Amino acid sequence: MATLTNLESKLAEVLGLAMAAQDATRQVRGMLDSKHEALAAKLEQAGEEARETQERCTALAGSFDGKKTAIVEAARSVKQEATEMREAYLGGEDDPLDGFEFLTMAEAGEVGHWSIVAKMNEKAGHADLQTLCDWALPIQQRHLQEVLDGSLKLAADEDPDEETS
Repeated sequence: MATLTNLESKLAEVLGLAMAAQDATRQVRGMLDSKHEALAAKLEQAGEEARETQERCTALAGSFDGKKTAIVEAARSVKQEATEMREAYLGGEDDPLDGFEFLTMAEAGEVGHWSIVAKMNEKAGHADLQTLCDWALPIQQRHLQEVLDGSLKLAADEDPDEETS
């Protein structure tokens, strides 16, 4: 398998996180009841945008000469690690607040990763990667704000004096 540069490795990371985000949003959406349709709709949109991000990253990986397979394989490894973190955090949980707390952490990670890719690309000057960063970073920032807002809405509905099991 081809050796990846630092930038190619970071592309693999954001690709893997986009892959994992699709499953995470689907799982958390399943925790919501019918009174949270607006939150469910935002998660549906975020999942679709993660799918589109995966497609765009995979297409871009093909522009790195002979590296697409290695980038996609590295991305699958990142997806597996992210999935294991999600399972550790949400294993057996059905509380949507816990789901949104996890998504808040995950989206913050994606914002950070995309910011790093954009910063590294300032030196590399890969025009198509810059276009992708310019598209993806605002979406990830919006996702972070939406899941944080959702977390706060769900937290506001909680009884702070109720005992947990």
